[in-house]
Amino acid sequence: MPLFLTDKDVEQVMSIDNCIGVIENMFEQNLKGLTWSQPRSHIRTPVGYHHIMPGALFESGVVGVKVYTARFPAGSRFLTVLHDSNTGDLLALLQGGRCSQLRTAALGAVAIKHMSRPNSTTVGIIGTGAQAQAQLEGVCSVRNITSIKAFDLVPEKCRQFSEDMSKLLNVSVTPATSGQDCISGADIAIAMTTSPNPVIFGEWLEPGMHINVMGSNHWTRREVDDEVINRSETIVVDNIKEAERYSGDLLVAIDKGLVRWEQVEELVSVVGGKSNGRASDDAITLFKSHGMGITDVAAAAYVYEQSKKLGLGVELPINA
Repeated sequence: MPLFLTDKDVEQVMSIDNCIGVIENMFEQNLKGLTWSQPRSHIRTPVGYHHIMPGALFESGVVGVKVYTARFPAGSRFLTVLHDSNTGDLLALLQGGRCSQLRTAALGAVAIKHMSRPNSTTVGIIGTGAQAQAQLEGVCSVRNITSIKAFDLVPEKCRQFSEDMSKLLNVSVTPATSGQDCISGADIAIAMTTSPNPVIFGEWLEPGMHINVMGSNHWTRREVDDEVINRSETIVVDNIKEAERYSGDLLVAIDKGLVRWEQVEELVSVVGGKSNGRASDDAITLFKSHGMGITDVAAAAYVYEQSKKLGLGVELPINA
């Protein structure tokens, strides 16, 4: 019978390191031509959007879809449906956001692994919401991070986040006084916000910096300004088709002639060695993530297999 799995089950079986391995394996299958993915589709509702994100990994024998609602001001609610690609049988329903948090962070971590300088030790992160913890877990898994600055528009929230992350990561995490204070001097900058307007500016950047732009997946929102795009020698996205529909950061810059789609690479090409993620130690590099349904399916498949081994989850009395 299919399993019903929750965030509690995800926490027990998948760490950020596990999830990074899952995403790297997904890229390996992609390079073999054994995956399928397409951009999300969405329906506008009176309170927000209803999104559908499908994907398949045929070497793993799974196909599925993440369905989520983005409601204002209530936030997002997630459900991932996993099927056996060989039989069509329903394998699992995963409820909750932890799997999405980990796969988003793991995707960012893979980008950092292949695009940032290997000797990077300092991080600045803008945004301390639900996704921010996993982002820091991810960067600390692939780089020897010794200090982190965090910034949020709500100082008390930022202070508590910094305190919690210091304990969790055993790394010094301190609240920054401003966005510029947070980003200036960092080897790696991360934006994880829902801001409609830029939170990282090109004048703050320094040679050798890598930027992960992780929060916005809407055509009207931007987390970086034009100068960030203009100064980035390498620009990589998780999926070009997704970016062409949802990347406010790139759509505005392309409309202004600052960059062309032909200059934008996909992360799978960088991971596979077909494209160079970093040309030199002084280059400024940028990864823009929008999310891909295939990453949710890959993460859900891992959680399902591990949960079966440990007897986790609730069996659903349905034949589907």
